[in-house]
This record gives sequence, structure tokens and C-alpha cells, in this order.
Amino acid sequence: MDSLETELGRARDLDTAELADAIETIGFECTRCGACCKSEADDPHTATVFPEEVRTLQGVNDDADAGSDEAYDWRDVARPMPYGLEETQDGTVSGETFEWALQTDACGDCTFYEEDADGTGACTVHEDRPLICETYPFSVALGGTSQPMGDAVDEAGMVRAHECEGLGRDIAREDAEALAAALKERAVRELEEAIGVRDNYEPVDAGDGVVVHDSEGAKREDGTPLDDETPGEDT
Repeated sequence: MDSLETELGRARDLDTAELADAIETIGFECTRCGACCKSEADDPHTATVFPEEVRTLQGVNDDADAGSDEAYDWRDVARPMPYGLEETQDGTVSGETFEWALQTDACGDCTFYEEDADGTGACTVHEDRPLICETYPFSVALGGTSQPMGDAVDEAGMVRAHECEGLGRDIAREDAEALAAALKERAVRELEEAIGVRDNYEPVDAGDGVVVHDSEGAKREDGTPLDDETPGEDT
């Protein structure tokens, strides 16, 4: 298996025109079905979000009608990725994990997802949505990068397409190029994050709590550094 540094070099060398060609070949148009934003088979929605993306979303408050400009709390935006965590019979969750996921509502759907009366889906933070959301249902075939929910059902060149009812539809070249640029940016950022996690990782005793290891170091569930002497305050 190639090193993360080798894969990062490949990601930085990706040709966005070739990626756009591949996206055009596969075809895609979002139908706003909301499937990529909702829980699946009783499994809560899990979309990877980077620390800086969490901070961007913290500054977004869609309660404009109420005239509120108060920033979201870290936990309003993100939660520890559940993989690797253990839940006891009393509901306590503990352990170490290595990613943040977008926060979910009581139904397991993305907390930023809403539907119209006719069932048409919408993202309330669309302009600031994370890269994995912006590029769904596509990924690139590079080691160390994340694969979105759903099996890969098509591929062209370096581009993989994952389960989505919008696949196979005509896409304008301009839209394909924008998707390709975001897809390359995501691949680079995912590999930079993976390298940062690897280089900063130090085993810790999570005790009865949860520790998230990201590229910035070990953190509590509220996003504060584990070695911070004032837990409960946002970074």
C-alpha cells in the first residue's frame, strides 16, 4: 500500500479537467431526494466533517427570522464518529475515535437537513456545507480518502460514483468542472487530515468519556483540546 504522503502527491496532481470528463461520462443531477442526508436502515447519518469545517458552520445561524447571530456550539454541528466507540447498558458511550461526523437530529438525519411539505429536501447551510456533501455521490480512487455512504456503482477514470438516484443524468460542463474542483480539494484535504491524525496521535485513557483524535490533536466531545484545563468551553 502506498504511503499517505504518496497518495497526497497523487491527489495534488489530479487533473480537474479529467475528473470533470469522468463526471460527465457518469452523469449526475441532484434530485433533492434527501437520501444522502438521512439515516439509512436505522443507522444515523454519518458524514465526515473537518475541524475547520465545524468552525465555519459554528458561525452560521439559519435563524435569521429571529434576528439571531449567535454562533452554534461545537456539539450543534458535529459529533464524534461512532466507529470504535462502545455503549454500555446504561447508555454511556466511551472510547477513542478518529473523525468528526455532522450532528444528527432525533431521527438520525443530518441536523441541517429539512424537507418541504411535498418531501423535497434542502440543506439549511448549503453555501457552507462540508466538502463530502458538496461532492456527493462521487469519490476518487485514492488510498487514505473517505468513501461516502452507499456502495460504488459506477466509475470512470479516477472517479467513483456511489448509490444515488441522480446518477446517469445530463450535467452541464460548468457544473462538472465545479464538482471536479471540489472533489480534488476534498481528496487533498482528507489526506492532509489523515497525515495530521497519524502524526499527532498519542494513546490516551478515555476513561468513561469519548476522545476524538483529529489533525489538531485529541479533543473532547465539545471540541475542546483534551489537555485544556477549562473543559466545556468551545475552541
